[in-house]
Amino acid sequence: MTIRLLLADDQALVRGALSALLGLEPDLEVVAEVGSGDAVVPAALAHHPDVALLDVEMPGTDGITATAALRAACPATRVLIVTTFGRPGYLRRALQAGASGFVVKDTPAAQLADAVRRVHAGLRVVDPALATDSLVAGESPLTARETDVLRAARDGSSVAAIAAKLFLSEGTVRNHLSAAIGKTGSTNRAEAVLTAEGNGWL
Repeated sequence: MTIRLLLADDQALVRGALSALLGLEPDLEVVAEVGSGDAVVPAALAHHPDVALLDVEMPGTDGITATAALRAACPATRVLIVTTFGRPGYLRRALQAGASGFVVKDTPAAQLADAVRRVHAGLRVVDPALATDSLVAGESPLTARETDVLRAARDGSSVAAIAAKLFLSEGTVRNHLSAAIGKTGSTNRAEAVLTAEGNGWL
């Protein structure tokens, strides 16, 4: 039986390499390739893949959000996250969104093909080192609103700009930023953003 695959990665070179490598396997067939998270669900509805291999960081909808949308729209399609960014928080969030597996891009081709088969068979596949890191790092200490505020602060926006974007008062934004700085053990909001990003909490 042939396992039908959808590949989603914003880097055409990576996407092409994955397609070529997986296409060498006699039981795997790449039926669709997309370069953004927004294109995942439409491609899945059009091509009915058995397994979707998604990157985390893509333009538009990120891979974790796309995972949840795909699982809702096409419950029969299983998701394997294949990413450069092996961050503990990403792993936890991906599994919560409905992903069946999480591996990093430097996984050898034979192991990646095996991961696809295992996910297709209904098993969960997680990079062992990342699973250990995730247990050590624990869950994000940030509330949903603190996470939103830190995301909005990524580009160095002013408190006023963040408040306008999130429809909050400037005082509320300052409070959330202060809480996030404390919870991440940082000295300022730029450092808090870096810490949260490094743990995959944003």
